[in-house]
Amino acid sequence: MFLAEQAANTLTKFDPMDIMMLLFTIVIFIGLVRLIMARPKKNVFAIGFTAVSLAVFLFANYVMIFKVWLQ
Repeated sequence: MFLAEQAANTLTKFDPMDIMMLLFTIVIFIGLVRLIMARPKKNVFAIGFTAVSLAVFLFANYVMIFKVWLQ
């Protein structure tokens, strides 16, 4: 009975939006790499904005995985 209750509690920690957060983070990372690899002229504002966005998403993913999923 205890194991069934524990399994039910772990299922409630997962949200389908978590997968979307991980996918958005991957897309932002790919976009940052493409902006940095641009040859003729780099858009510094876009690189900075994307870097800040990636930092925010990485922090949100860290909290989501280590503070919610693994507790």
